[in-house]
Amino acid sequence: MLWDDRIGRRLRLKDFHTLQTIAEAGSMAKAANLLAMSQPAISKAIADMEHVLGASLLERSSRGVELTESGRILVARGRVIFDEVREGLKDIAAVADPTQGDLRIGIADVLTVVVAEIIADLSSKYPRVTYQVTINDADTTLRQLRERELDVVLTRWNPATTPDDLSFEILFHSPLAVLANKSHPLAKRKKLNLKDLMGEQWTLSRPDSYLGRFVADIFRRKKLQLPSSIVTANSIHMRVNLLALGNFISVLPTTILRHPGNSAWLRALDVNLNEAGPIAAITLKKRRPAGALKLFQETSRRVSKTIAASLGQS
Repeated sequence: MLWDDRIGRRLRLKDFHTLQTIAEAGSMAKAANLLAMSQPAISKAIADMEHVLGASLLERSSRGVELTESGRILVARGRVIFDEVREGLKDIAAVADPTQGDLRIGIADVLTVVVAEIIADLSSKYPRVTYQVTINDADTTLRQLRERELDVVLTRWNPATTPDDLSFEILFHSPLAVLANKSHPLAKRKKLNLKDLMGEQWTLSRPDSYLGRFVADIFRRKKLQLPSSIVTANSIHMRVNLLALGNFISVLPTTILRHPGNSAWLRALDVNLNEAGPIAAITLKKRRPAGALKLFQETSRRVSKTIAASLGQS
């Protein structure tokens, strides 16, 4: 297949956008409405692409349309093309003003206070940078990073498992601890063992969630089963609210204690979990960082040094 003769002159960015919109909408009719085009025009555009490529891109059924394997490949590559164009426009804007831009950040909700510190520091110096913050589990935000919906992800990270397409920078180490309300009967007890807490009122992450897998590993290394969880919830805020309102305990990162509203009433029980996992900033390897991302990375390093010092880390 010759690029110049068959592809380069006949496929346009508009064609990639049309196919991507159909894939996301799930039907020709919905895509036509989103693109302000007639359905016959969309059908013809796809037929022309299939003719040029010599491959079927969509499977049509009474339920709508789905991408073929060839269609999935083209949509995935199209995301990269549009992302590079978008980043190119950001680079052009940065030539005129390198201190402006829009940054898309993915984080776990346990790191909201950390990212808030980074953004507060950065916005005081560079008020023209704007932010879109997505809060979700690491599995989801890393998928969004790969699909180029995010520019950077901050999460607890295991460097040994880093895939080839990702780059990471460790910012600091965040210990996990058993947290409880300061009025909890165990809050003033010293040298507790995890096995002593098995009968308490626990609220934990789902064991198959990203944080839940770390927690399950802690109990496994202690040769303990996961305790019966009265409330299982992936939402950190749900579990923190339970700690505030009752005698619940939970395993959570100590970064939560950096928030002044939490440090006033929340306590880490005197239980040594021996778990201080690295918090890393993760980006795509083959994606050149725009100016706003570079500024965020620089500020992240500076704020993280302060956090590490407060945790007694060199």
